[in-house]
Amino acid sequence: MLPVLPQALLALADGTVFLGTSIGAAGHTVGEVVFNTSLTGYQEILTDPSYCRQIVTLTYPHIGNYGVNGEDVEASKVHAAGLIIKDLPIRTSNFRQTQTLSQYLQAQGTVGIANIDTRKLTRLLRTKGAQNGAIVALQLGQAVTDAVIADAIAKAKAAPSMAGLDLAQVVTRADVGQWAETEWKLANKELGGKPGFGKQTAPKFHVVAYDFGVKRNILRMLAERGCKVTVVPAKTPAAEVLKYKPDGIFLSNGPGDPEPCDYAIAAAKELIETGIPTFGICLGHQIMALASGAKTFKMKFGHHGGNHPVKDLDTGRVSITSQNHGFAVDEKTLPANLRATHISLFDGTLQGLARTDKPAFCFQGHPEASPGPHDISYLFDRFTALMEKK
Repeated sequence: MLPVLPQALLALADGTVFLGTSIGAAGHTVGEVVFNTSLTGYQEILTDPSYCRQIVTLTYPHIGNYGVNGEDVEASKVHAAGLIIKDLPIRTSNFRQTQTLSQYLQAQGTVGIANIDTRKLTRLLRTKGAQNGAIVALQLGQAVTDAVIADAIAKAKAAPSMAGLDLAQVVTRADVGQWAETEWKLANKELGGKPGFGKQTAPKFHVVAYDFGVKRNILRMLAERGCKVTVVPAKTPAAEVLKYKPDGIFLSNGPGDPEPCDYAIAAAKELIETGIPTFGICLGHQIMALASGAKTFKMKFGHHGGNHPVKDLDTGRVSITSQNHGFAVDEKTLPANLRATHISLFDGTLQGLARTDKPAFCFQGHPEASPGPHDISYLFDRFTALMEKK
């Protein structure tokens, strides 16, 4: 017998309304509605801090079929404002599962909606661009009325634009922390052949990582490559970072518009000028570009997914990459000391940059994947190679 789910609706700021069923917590949420084309990895996507104040539409129709576990998270909580899917399977199967997706959403207080036409929604977002929306999830027995729809549309229209929002300071950690956990392995020798994470006990390098909304798998991949990682809050001044005498500086991913993050731009500029090897990902890529004198712009609907081809301009190599960003660096504004290293083969936008006068480089996509392919993970090796030369 099929379960009876509460009614829910999605309203967009342009007045478009989709009726569906609630699969998460009751209540309402607002945010910028974006779409992600990944087939798997919904748990990593939900907990990625870069999705702060965004409602994520997953284009793959069946979401939740392998449940949720306690390890595949990129932060301590769900950061996405809400979840939109086509179909929530009744049965789930995975040896690591501890909860169903619906149970997880409810426990996290996250609003979600299913049984809507995600193809139609995705086409709309591609045509008109990402726009604000509101999900209203009712209690079991409540019905969607004209008043509920009108209120949802009003909430969507009242939500702030992502342009101009500094969200790095919203999701960053409050204090300095240390990270030693390494990558997950199905048969981990450190755990006697059992699956799980390892620990870095003999680091070669000391990296100070700025937390603008850093994903855990980035920190794991740094630790896996011999790094002791000190994680600092987003507003940490460069002078404080230099007291650690780091071998390398890492500028993390994060949500929102990079331009309002003047504190991060100033710190990055000062640190890059010292000649300490610097590596930036996603928001960190944009901050490095701004610190070097380039400009950024808001994209129509951004890049969100695990199947994006990116070309390395130095080698000609094409990598399939994981992406999650709504802003990009404007190639026309690059200063003489900043060169393009990677471009998107989807739309030609910049994907990688390197300073010509300092050991600093950055990448717009996500070489740590989680979820997604690992084709571009060699960038972490490039970072450690720079620290070797230092």
